[in-house]
Amino acid sequence: MKSSTRAVVIGGGVVGCSVAYHLTKLGWSDVVLLERSELTSGSTWHAAGGFHTLNGDTNMAALQGYTIRLYKELEELTGLNCGLHHVGGLTLADNADRFDMLLAERAKHRYMGLDTHIVGPEEIAELAPIINLDGIIGALYDPLDGHLDPSGTTHAYARAARLAGAEIELHTKVLETNPRGDGTWEVVTDKGTIHAEHVVNAAGLWAREVGAMAGVYLPLHPMEHQYIVTDETPEIYERDSEHPHVMDPAGESYLRQEGRGLCIGFYEQPCRPWAVDGTPWDFGHELLPDDFDKIEDSIEFAYRRFPVLERAGVKSVIHGPFTFAPDGNPLVGPVPGMPGYWSACGVMAGFSQGGGVGLMLAQWMVEGECERDTAAMDVARYGDWISPGYTRPKVIENYQKRFSVSYPNEELPAARPNRTTPMYDLFDTMGAVWGAQYGLEVVNYFAEGDEPRLETPSFRRSNAFDATAREVAAVRNGCGINELQNFGKYRVTGAGARAWLDRIMAGRVPFPGRVALTPMLSEAGRIIGDFTISCIDEMTFHLTASYGAQAYHMRWFLSHLEGDVRIENVSDRLTGFQIAGPKALEVLAACTREDVSDLRFMDVRRITLGMTDCLVQRLSYTGDLGYEIYCDPMAQRQLWWTLTAAGAAHGMRPFGMRAMMSLRLDRFFGAWGREYSPDYTAAETGLDRFIDWTKGAPFLGREAAEAERTEPPERMLAPLEVTTEDADVHAYEPVWIDGSVQGFCTSGGYSHHARKSVALALVPRTLVRSGLKAEIEILGKMCPATMLSEPLLDPGRSRISD
Repeated sequence: MKSSTRAVVIGGGVVGCSVAYHLTKLGWSDVVLLERSELTSGSTWHAAGGFHTLNGDTNMAALQGYTIRLYKELEELTGLNCGLHHVGGLTLADNADRFDMLLAERAKHRYMGLDTHIVGPEEIAELAPIINLDGIIGALYDPLDGHLDPSGTTHAYARAARLAGAEIELHTKVLETNPRGDGTWEVVTDKGTIHAEHVVNAAGLWAREVGAMAGVYLPLHPMEHQYIVTDETPEIYERDSEHPHVMDPAGESYLRQEGRGLCIGFYEQPCRPWAVDGTPWDFGHELLPDDFDKIEDSIEFAYRRFPVLERAGVKSVIHGPFTFAPDGNPLVGPVPGMPGYWSACGVMAGFSQGGGVGLMLAQWMVEGECERDTAAMDVARYGDWISPGYTRPKVIENYQKRFSVSYPNEELPAARPNRTTPMYDLFDTMGAVWGAQYGLEVVNYFAEGDEPRLETPSFRRSNAFDATAREVAAVRNGCGINELQNFGKYRVTGAGARAWLDRIMAGRVPFPGRVALTPMLSEAGRIIGDFTISCIDEMTFHLTASYGAQAYHMRWFLSHLEGDVRIENVSDRLTGFQIAGPKALEVLAACTREDVSDLRFMDVRRITLGMTDCLVQRLSYTGDLGYEIYCDPMAQRQLWWTLTAAGAAHGMRPFGMRAMMSLRLDRFFGAWGREYSPDYTAAETGLDRFIDWTKGAPFLGREAAEAERTEPPERMLAPLEVTTEDADVHAYEPVWIDGSVQGFCTSGGYSHHARKSVALALVPRTLVRSGLKAEIEILGKMCPATMLSEPLLDPGRSRISD
């Protein structure tokens, strides 16, 4: 075993072997993979081996498509057989909500280039005659679905990595991972120590334990999972072709052909977490004892859906552990605060996602960024607030909902409330209906009277519609108040703070007392963040951005920090409220002895409101006259009483995030993770209007942004008014122009102020013009849409800036 290498990959399952292969494919031949036992030990060897492209996140779906297409390439490269069976797959719908979900997914697939189809009961019967179609409305058919040989596929990845120079050390147990002062690592094994520039934790069932060696907590937990293989079945072996996969969400099961019989697995409700206090190091190629009791109800349902199973004998039972993250997606990328330490864990669907995970991580390590937005699987989507006590109930919840309908407005209840602000109990008594963001309880809207305290999950307009309209009207006609906790907030200080911000931000860095908006770009010109910069003085700056991107943004900041600059994440050390609406100035003036009438749009000032010292800046995401007011959390309730007492005379009302997301549509404001993400550039989304082209600083991404300034990108963001009845755009619906799909929606919703359904979409730049006619596919319906040229509120900007 060599004593030094560029990268050490810990774990010889399908994910670790994929990472090693992709690192070598991108040019890093000096890679060592360490496996404590044999390749495939842990979860890989007993996996059912199915693969599919269906995933609610479009980037994850695309990476799953990449993974599936990669297998032929691996076979050709290595001469090994992956045991591929492209048999196609059906996902069944037995109620209107499940069918809506399939319609929404099919619509996404249109612009992604995935060849899926909605099929009715007659076509289902032809494709999969063993299904009892009672109650079935339809299904989504994907010809790419199939299964493979887990062992053969893992060894193909490994051989491909070896052919390109990687070394694989079996029966080599990692004992320690120790960081060195220069940012590199010492990996101590039972066969010696390796000095590595990079360490990749792909340890699967042991990822928690390997992470702990470096002082890292990875939010993962193994779950027991069971599937059954039947004896030979005439309905299967007498077919002319292999039976397609069937996913039956109602029965929480997946089914496929296995030889001359069937294989069926379950995501049962009475599920069990495994190895709660840690995965035993001596566990490897063992299985767990059979446990038919916990899948008794699932089997009974399966007998009704697939009657052939009741006549088939059980050949074998596979009961083993798989590792999940709280939301079921992988944990991939550079671990925040740990230079050179990378995660490739929690990939429970390893044969659907392993190739894509390996590609993204290799691009991240070799090239510095990925070709697509990895937010859905970024290890930084969880902050340092997460704990095993939170992870376990969320993992159980995710397992139980593995095949449930995933609604765009759904709020999952497990491990909540977790993190709350000083306003939580007060808002709760006022009828708050809660959502969660980055572990924080956030008000979605306030229910009144006998309105239910729970929003109905739906693909269509929910029971929050009337309450949201009420809150929007309060803002537009008078004044509304909204809590500001759910902003990411950062303090940048030091003599070099201005120069550093000029380099890391593409926009103008304001002078004392002023605020500026700016994109933050990667070297490739992709959007890393959209920020507000407030200059308190020449050595103190206040930044705000998305609350859920804290760890992501701090990782970026710290990796580019230089000189005497200090940056602190003060997201939970600074809170407050925003007030917005035509009466907002009158409310603010009634709270202070200071003259605030000269507070201009984009000004920032320290002001005492009542008894509370505050940082006040004049701007608002509502698109109306508004003020963001920040204070110490210990003073937040006192500030609330001050503001609400002054606001009573002006009919001020609280509003939540449902109203906020409607209000922003009136001025076509984009949102982080929708319009603004690493999938897009500033010129595509319109954020280039905030780039300061005159500054001499060579800001990150400038070369790429300048290139798009010279030659604009082919697509651009455009607003559309949509004619629809009871369902609005959420995201990724295809936009049809002149009879073909020419773009897709990034987000949308209902403008309660304008009483119009609105969509924001990326479409060909050459087609963008006021009045352009298009159609947007929403839940299988072609809805007429018209491109807009002026905001729905205050096109002259008099309300927001006068």
